[in-house]
Amino acid sequence: MTQTPQPSPPGTEVALLGGGCFWCLDAVYRNLAGVSEVVSGYAGGQMPNPTYEQVCSKTTGHIEVVRVAFDPAVISYSDILRVFFTIHDPTTRDRQGADVGPQYRSVIFFESTEQEAAAKEVMAEVEREGLYSGRIVTDLLPAPVFYPAEPEHQDYFARNPWSGYCRAVVAPKVAKFRKGFAHRLKERAA
Repeated sequence: MTQTPQPSPPGTEVALLGGGCFWCLDAVYRNLAGVSEVVSGYAGGQMPNPTYEQVCSKTTGHIEVVRVAFDPAVISYSDILRVFFTIHDPTTRDRQGADVGPQYRSVIFFESTEQEAAAKEVMAEVEREGLYSGRIVTDLLPAPVFYPAEPEHQDYFARNPWSGYCRAVVAPKVAKFRKGFAHRLKERAA
């Protein structure tokens, strides 16, 4: 079955985020300077160690998420969230484009009171800036147990760039991110 990821190295923080299909978030965060690890997985449900098929059945309560380990000396948690709010639509409940179901919910799972406060601040900032015409419905919840997804879901976009879903859904999100956050790309940081 799935295994727990290794603990993050000292000096790193973790963000646990759900914003539609985890393949999209995974592909973006892997390109972000300061990010040392991205693991796709499941969180927020009742069943221990769920499989992809079980989560897709919409009966486990889990959400597709990414666990992003990052160096706060390079990128802040708030900036991790600013990226998050530009790469998915936080105004649609349980839906991202054609992906529909509770596993695609927009959610921020905070690991500390500092992360909770930063998330509230960034959400208010996004609302003030009017980035979306609708109201933000992103849930803000304490971090639950995280279950890594199966190996075939890790770094999916890099391994399957020519699949129909990657070409139609993931690639445009990665391109939008790369354009809007060019100053934050790993290649530029090197």
